[in-house]
Amino acid sequence: MKYAVKYLKNTFYPLNVPDNTEIEEGQLVIVRTEKGEEALKVELVNHKISRLWEQSANKPEPLPMIRVCSQRDLQTLDDIKKEEVESFFKCQALVRQHKLNMNLVQCRITFDRRKITFYYTAPERVDFRALLKDLTQVFTRVRIDLRHIGVRDETSILDGVGLCGRPFCCSSFLRKFATINVKLAKDQGMPIAPGKISGTCGRLLCCLTYEYSNYIDAAKGMPPVGSSVMTPEGLGKVCFLQFLNGTVAVKMEDGKTREFAKADIEMVDADVNVEIDIPAINNAYADDNDIDIRQLEDDKNSSTGNV
Repeated sequence: MKYAVKYLKNTFYPLNVPDNTEIEEGQLVIVRTEKGEEALKVELVNHKISRLWEQSANKPEPLPMIRVCSQRDLQTLDDIKKEEVESFFKCQALVRQHKLNMNLVQCRITFDRRKITFYYTAPERVDFRALLKDLTQVFTRVRIDLRHIGVRDETSILDGVGLCGRPFCCSSFLRKFATINVKLAKDQGMPIAPGKISGTCGRLLCCLTYEYSNYIDAAKGMPPVGSSVMTPEGLGKVCFLQFLNGTVAVKMEDGKTREFAKADIEMVDADVNVEIDIPAINNAYADDNDIDIRQLEDDKNSSTGNV
């Protein structure tokens, strides 16, 4: 497979090029998809990637190419982009008119103008029958699709850059959203503050799951915070854990805090007269009564896979 195109959620699809048709990387071509005809950019596939792709059992179905975009097609594509903007605001006005609790996200029109799709988010089920009736009067001779998506899906189709400075995972390579909760952040010793552990979508960062298993492995053999331990320098209480370094911070009976390798300490059943403070890293939001950290966790409106 020499050529591919990017389609939904930046997924690469193999491109079936008709015989005796010459194309080049970067050209726009008309492709037949399940939604209708679309204008997509040609990408050249590395021969090593092509070989792995052909051996994969989960590769997407190839998309048939119809033709290379002509100057007239490029002008049509520009017109469609303008129509999408106009159609978005027309639909948005009707949503407000019907006082529906839904947030319009994006409007897409297929290249053949046979289908128009409106993506929206909503906290609950929306009865849009009256809205759809009005839309059929505004957009005639075209199939109208009102598609409910989650807040994670919204972020994935709008694209952007994350806290790490790289494109959103959901817009580049992530295909399925894993269930994420605050425990993942706590177990990794991250600051439990919305601005640190949540993404643009308002939900917990997808990348919290990437290294979680490494932290769980590293935590094996670590004493819990607050437990009494015997160290090479005497008794103390564990006040902080450095999972990846394999070290334990212990507050000694003299009030000083020292770090030891987890292999050099041993839990003991003794009453050590040492008071430890809750690490600030795990108490970042304690003074903010307006924040409900549970709102960052996944729910039924986080993702639908309905893009």
